[in-house]
Amino acid sequence: MPANSFRLVGSAAAVLVLSAAFAVPASAAPPTPPKSPEAIGYFGAVSSIDADASAIGTQVLREGGNAVDAAVATAAALGVTDPFSAGIGGGGFLVFYDARTGQVHTLDGRETAPSTADANLFVENGTAIPFAEAVTSGLSVGVPGTPGTWQDALRKWGTRSLSKTLRPAIDLARRGFTVDKTFHDQVANNAARFAAFPSTKSLYLQGGQPPVEGTTFRNPDLADTYATVGSRGTDALYRGQIGADIVKTVQQPPVDPASTLKVRPGKLSAADLAKYRTIERDPTHARYRGLDVYGMPAPSSGGLTVAESLNILENFDLKNASKTDYYHYFLESTRLAFADRNRWIGDPAFVDVPSKELLSQSFANTRACLINPAKAGTSPVAPADPRNPTPCQAGTTGAPTPYEGENTTHLTVADKWGNVVAYTLTIEQEGGSGIVVPGRGFLLNNELTDFSFTPVTPGVPDPNLPGPGKRPRSSMAPTIVLDHGKPFFATGSPGGASIITTALEVLLGRIDRGLSLKDAIAAPRASQRNSAAAQVEQAFLDQTTEVAALVARGQGFSSTPAEIGAATGVEYLGHGKWLAAAEPVRRGAGAARVVFPVR
Repeated sequence: MPANSFRLVGSAAAVLVLSAAFAVPASAAPPTPPKSPEAIGYFGAVSSIDADASAIGTQVLREGGNAVDAAVATAAALGVTDPFSAGIGGGGFLVFYDARTGQVHTLDGRETAPSTADANLFVENGTAIPFAEAVTSGLSVGVPGTPGTWQDALRKWGTRSLSKTLRPAIDLARRGFTVDKTFHDQVANNAARFAAFPSTKSLYLQGGQPPVEGTTFRNPDLADTYATVGSRGTDALYRGQIGADIVKTVQQPPVDPASTLKVRPGKLSAADLAKYRTIERDPTHARYRGLDVYGMPAPSSGGLTVAESLNILENFDLKNASKTDYYHYFLESTRLAFADRNRWIGDPAFVDVPSKELLSQSFANTRACLINPAKAGTSPVAPADPRNPTPCQAGTTGAPTPYEGENTTHLTVADKWGNVVAYTLTIEQEGGSGIVVPGRGFLLNNELTDFSFTPVTPGVPDPNLPGPGKRPRSSMAPTIVLDHGKPFFATGSPGGASIITTALEVLLGRIDRGLSLKDAIAAPRASQRNSAAAQVEQAFLDQTTEVAALVARGQGFSSTPAEIGAATGVEYLGHGKWLAAAEPVRRGAGAARVVFPVR
């Protein structure tokens, strides 16, 4: 065991060996593991939205793999069981705490635009293409970054080969899993557009209907794809036949001739795939209440915007604030931070992102003094210039937040050595582009619709317009919190632009409000993204006393028909013990697991 390992207490190791000896063989088809919003125990922890995926992750830890090995194995399993949120046809961002060095690393696996893309990618005849038409098209598909993320994360920090790491997901895809209500509903929600593509229809609408809840769903094509990538490496996708199939699918979308959908082709090329690289970037860093909060830098706006909000809130005593005051300061902090996000953050290879200034406490202080304790701000709030801020002075031109797809997934992992991974991955909309690559078993992303179609604010530079090889701005916010250089907890969530506010709410709930990680994840959510009305869950509106007081201060609220986000997290409890936490209800509830549970 490495010198900096988290030492196991008692005789748990001997018990673990006995339990592992009775593990169900991989070739069998065991029942779906139970879901739980919280698990506590030793040897490591995994939390994801899916029970099969979390079980695979903990099995990798049980067999001696580290947190990176388990994270990749869990993500691959989610590509099987949660394919409408993430998969090998998409991208994402991974944050890794290395217990050996005490350093935090990040890996940018965001999709890239074709080399032919320009600022008018989604403009025809001077007008932006309707969003729904842009989504379901080859035009929306970026070069997938997930395969490269898996291979590069394992190469840099893992202990297993890609082939070995993918085997549990291959077995899961072949033997199948039990369809739950969420899986059924996601197919039903997309049935009209899935039916337009024979390759998608034959996989997800067999007999013309969504898979029935309680039945077994298998995806042998995806198993074969994983097996090929495992044995040949990601060159099989970026430079091989899988990539050739992706290119053909994008350039000639396999649309049923009888379909009435207008499906535009894209221009993604084999050369675009071959050029793709993940990028290791320096993490964002904020000091909050004496803790170190690390996140994902641009082209994700998650780490920068969460950090700016935290720095703004450093000016207020949220621990002792009333519930109404707490919500008011939280909502105002993100109203301001989103204005700055929208104006300044984009792909740093194309845009001069003022990251250092956006992360500075001094800049945040010039924004915090704009918050009136008794009155809400008026959106859209104008951004400030972080390189030349004027304290307590609002700008003149507002910066509203454009729409961003919400169907992403997040997993969080820790191992017995104290390594931690927070990994958010996506194909963007629920079901991505809607197009399954024929014979390959996976959906292609529609990630390029995360670009601004036209400048959000006329006359103001927009850092998120399309460009050749450019990575669209994201809100993914995988986050790791350290206390004196050691893991405290880690978290993240899906939810499009609401990812930022969800991650922030979990951080504030755990750090300032004294909630357990499980309760911070379960708490009612609100999401103010520099709009006239904050998006809120019904459970938030049910807090009638606080809502009435907030409305009296000028806060506006708009209820959402669905929940906001679906967070997961892990927390170190000391003496080798970990806590895993997940949603108790949202998205059908999450699956928190530890290798060796204790009460």
